[in-house]
Amino acid sequence: MSSPDPALLSMLVCPETRGPLRYDADHQELISLQANLAYPIRHGIPIMLRDEARVLTDEDLQRYAVTG
Repeated sequence: MSSPDPALLSMLVCPETRGPLRYDADHQELISLQANLAYPIRHGIPIMLRDEARVLTDEDLQRYAVTG
């Protein structure tokens, strides 16, 4: 499993809200709390398409609130 380039991650924003993204290395996703979406990272490449994102669950939201 490849990790995305940290420089690339620092430039990316949520395509829905233009808000910040949070990198979840364990799940290989970029998290937009504002949009309530998780964008997948495949082979080190962020897939920033709404159709590929999943809606965050209540469990996800609790986890990210704790890791703030």
